[in-house]
Amino acid sequence: MAVLVLALNPSIDAEWRVDRVQWEEKNVIQSECRWAGGKGVNVARWLKHLEGRPRLLLPLGGATGRELTTDLRRRKLAATVVPLRESSRVNVIVTTAGCGQLRFNQPGPELSRAEWQRILRETGELLLKVSCVVLSGSLPRGVPVDAYAQLIRLAHGAGVKAILDCDGEALRAAVGARPFLIKPNEHELAEWAGRRFKSEASLARAARALSEASRGWVLVSRGQEGGVLVHQREGVLLHARSPKVTPVSTVGAGDAMLAAVVRQIELGAAPEEWLRYGVEIGAVATQLTAGNLPNVE
Repeated sequence: MAVLVLALNPSIDAEWRVDRVQWEEKNVIQSECRWAGGKGVNVARWLKHLEGRPRLLLPLGGATGRELTTDLRRRKLAATVVPLRESSRVNVIVTTAGCGQLRFNQPGPELSRAEWQRILRETGELLLKVSCVVLSGSLPRGVPVDAYAQLIRLAHGAGVKAILDCDGEALRAAVGARPFLIKPNEHELAEWAGRRFKSEASLARAARALSEASRGWVLVSRGQEGGVLVHQREGVLLHARSPKVTPVSTVGAGDAMLAAVVRQIELGAAPEEWLRYGVEIGAVATQLTAGNLPNVE
């Protein structure tokens, strides 16, 4: 069956490549690349690449929204669009030749109550046609902090697995709605737990605590350290190390990991395979320039 991917705050991602960043000086952009982005769109792109059947639901507005729609069509990604009064956002990634990346995210449009209600209605209709829903990315302004909790409850009512990737207050408000799986990165898990991790054991304790609170799976993405998969009530604690690679770009690597895990869940694979394949595809994503997929220019 299809997988519904809700991208509530999508963006055009614009990568500026520079030799280096000079503070208080003029910086020359060597090249610019733009593509439909944001966490949910990234997940959908990778799901399609991994031979899944993603269906995007996303609010779009303004010239940026039209640019997003054009790119989604070019990539042949099925999408249901909720039109907005305000323009969608542009996120900027500054990639230097040897000093890493800087990322600048706009807050995005403010949704009206009517626009949010339409998203809820569209979600309810689409949930009748899918087996899984991925809720990924930041919440746009104007929607309630428990927006993801509302959507998870809709998924439960339709008998659909809900998979959540968000952080901050949106995550705190959604945990009690009991998503099937939550995917924080290490920083997001530490923020939820209210402490920094001094060891892998302390990270595992926080992952188990989050699993206990949600009564579901917790997948922690750890960059070059791989990942951890936990289900406290089932007594599962799995670790996987990432292949040793030198990253070209880390943009969207966590989204690629999540897409791989969702694909394995859809195929009925064992949790060990969710984690192994997720870490593998996350590492593959770091070997690509931002916005690209394997064998896709």
